[in-house]
Amino acid sequence: MTRKHSSSFVSLAGMAQPTASRPHIPDYGLPTTTTGLMKWSQVEERLEASKHYWFATTSPGGKPHVNAIWGVWVGGALYSGGGPDVRWARNLVADPRIAVHLEDGEKVVIVEGRAERTSTEDDDEVKSVKAAYKKKYNFDHPAPFWRITPSLAFAWTRFEKDATRFRF
Repeated sequence: MTRKHSSSFVSLAGMAQPTASRPHIPDYGLPTTTTGLMKWSQVEERLEASKHYWFATTSPGGKPHVNAIWGVWVGGALYSGGGPDVRWARNLVADPRIAVHLEDGEKVVIVEGRAERTSTEDDDEVKSVKAAYKKKYNFDHPAPFWRITPSLAFAWTRFEKDATRFRF
């Protein structure tokens, strides 16, 4: 899955879906079959609908940091604002790896990936993100944004029945 940035924004939506399988968690009694795995479309619905996203980053010294942030799911990636001086943004500059958890502890979605800054210009990508922010929060959010591109995700509604790992 390739994404072009700047003026030639290419959404990941409509591209190949991530591969679904069971998480590797020995001795937790998870099914060994693929019966009951969640569909990626179910996870994307939750990513789109969530109002708050818990960001987990790591400081250059290794200290963990977690914060609740607004965001929007656009074209297969999560976008969030955030000034350059907030702790989690400084952490991402030093180490772009991030984990994101939705606010719901019953219908769990956890995304792991990498974050990078978008353009400050009103290219197609930024326009799409601004429109999504306006629709979701009734807020004109300025660029730039942080783009979080998933590499791995986990989701479940009943852990022992439908726990699913998605590889991108």
